[in-house]
Amino acid sequence: MQKITLLVTSFNSLSQAVYVWLKDRNYKVDVVYINSINRDSEIEEFKPDIILCPFLKHYIPSSIYENYLTFVFHPGVRGERGAYSIEWALINEEKRWGGVWLKAVKKLDAGDIYAFREFDLEQKSKAYVYRVQEKKVALNSLEELLKNIEQENSIPQIQNPIHSKPAIAINWEKDSTKEIVKKINILDSDPGVKDTILGLDVYLFGAWEEEKLGSEALASPKTIIAKRDGAICLKTIDSAIWISHLKEENGFKLPSTYVLKDRLKGIKEHRLPLIFDKSYKTFYEVSCDIKDDIAYLDFNFLNGAFRAEQCIRLKYAIEYLREKVKCIVLMGAEQFFSNGINLNILEDSKKQGEDGWSNINAINELIESVLFASNVVTIAYVHKNAGAGGVFLATACDFVVASSDVVLNPHYKTIGLSGSEYHSFTLPKRVGQEMANKLLNECLPISANFAKSIGLVDEIIDSKEVLEEFAKSKIEEDFFDDFIWDKEEFLEENIEKIKQYKEQELKVMYNEFWDEDSPFHKLRRDFVYKVCPTVTPKRLKFKG
Repeated sequence: MQKITLLVTSFNSLSQAVYVWLKDRNYKVDVVYINSINRDSEIEEFKPDIILCPFLKHYIPSSIYENYLTFVFHPGVRGERGAYSIEWALINEEKRWGGVWLKAVKKLDAGDIYAFREFDLEQKSKAYVYRVQEKKVALNSLEELLKNIEQENSIPQIQNPIHSKPAIAINWEKDSTKEIVKKINILDSDPGVKDTILGLDVYLFGAWEEEKLGSEALASPKTIIAKRDGAICLKTIDSAIWISHLKEENGFKLPSTYVLKDRLKGIKEHRLPLIFDKSYKTFYEVSCDIKDDIAYLDFNFLNGAFRAEQCIRLKYAIEYLREKVKCIVLMGAEQFFSNGINLNILEDSKKQGEDGWSNINAINELIESVLFASNVVTIAYVHKNAGAGGVFLATACDFVVASSDVVLNPHYKTIGLSGSEYHSFTLPKRVGQEMANKLLNECLPISANFAKSIGLVDEIIDSKEVLEEFAKSKIEEDFFDDFIWDKEEFLEENIEKIKQYKEQELKVMYNEFWDEDSPFHKLRRDFVYKVCPTVTPKRLKFKG
């Protein structure tokens, strides 16, 4: 059993994780989009031994599952069926949840189970449960799945009724802050809880409890009492809540202040220190823990997308920490490390060229604050997925370590950009020019383990404890002094040469942002609006 087709609605994070897992184990893997106009012929041409469906929003035609062994990953426990499994698990506050690999049959989620895993369900957002917890069980059960397929070993699914779509709405006059957070989390990241804010019908995302402002405000529930870094703070019956992002009908997610615009006239910006100390519950994006002369810097930007002003704030945080510690560890956030510039903001902009140019230059300034940090050791801990400029934020560091289940996308071309972020310096420096060209041109995801084998990643680390030991080893006197001496000497001799890499990158990128006929504009729009191609991209087809 060597040839496997991945039949998917889109090549999402879970599909990519399964793809790289199989590739690392030398399976021949071909990807087919279920809505491809060539779907059946693509499958017939490859002649797979089995078909795996890690992410599907469509029914599988009988012509497929009757002719090929086909298995679907379902993010629920045995007996749970339907498209709203995680939502109902969060609604019911289940303590244990899981994921199962089912054989595809006529009835939805009714086939025999060939592999499953369970986990302690965290009461966070649906997106977190899916991207972090469900991904882990899907990967951890793959070996068992393939073994059980060969041995024809399975257990029957329990034929419980299919869950209906949950009806969730906020009652601002009755719901507590915790109840509102829970409701928003259940439908975050898709489709969001629908509500009306300042007369505008929107979907709500990114809920954060607020401890202080609510008790100080005398306003009625649902009144906007503050704003901060794109988020809005609304009064609740017992405190207040921050909403970081909104989406209009048929629109896409944007920071709340970008959607409400002039409706927020008179609402004050309630600022936090550059690096928040997490001393109370509120909305924040940049925070830090300092331990043993090491700063662990978290940056929680939605979907790992960096707006220009977020890049500059993070740059200032790094520059501040350089004077406080010997080592800075870039941590990212709990769902993504970084995915580079913010395409949603650019799609919303009336000055797309100008704002795109501003965003890429801002992220380059951030990269420079890391790359040219001559007096500290810098470590990127890529413990969640990274793509495009986010990968090259990591490679700007002295050391790159990653979790074993991470997927990296070190390329730009799928969005119509050639890229900057000093990638033309840091990537070949790590993997060599030939491999750098291969990664940039093939535009395929790679695993952390493969990244380590080519030198893109230095170590695989799966726990905070091991990370701390790794970081400590870099500030020990017998290592630190010589390392910093060599680093300062290298930068002093080469900094101007290194900056030329960025200048050459930007020369190419200029027209990609400013030219009205640039492919970037259509590809960005398709990405933002989640337009699925009608033909499977050639880059995902198996090349024998």
